[in-house]
Amino acid sequence: MGDVKLCAAIGAWIGPGQLVTALVVTGIAGGVMALGWAIAGGFLGDLFKGTGDLIFGFKERGLRPHPELVLDNPLARKMPYAPAIAIGTLVSFFSQ
Repeated sequence: MGDVKLCAAIGAWIGPGQLVTALVVTGIAGGVMALGWAIAGGFLGDLFKGTGDLIFGFKERGLRPHPELVLDNPLARKMPYAPAIAIGTLVSFFSQ
């Protein structure tokens, strides 16, 4: 929950109106970072397969989490999201 606390602190700093812009830019930055990380690591196909399983497997799974794509899985790839939050905040802060 550290990312949520970081977003709350940033929201208190930049204000709620600009927080929406920061979160949108953060999402874009995180997506670009994830694609770059997957390309550099050589697992771009796994990234798209997992994304497809999450989106299109929802009808079969319902609200249950995906058995392999959870944070508790020691084999799952994990990317720190704080850099994406920092990039999104800085871009939104200096664009205003």
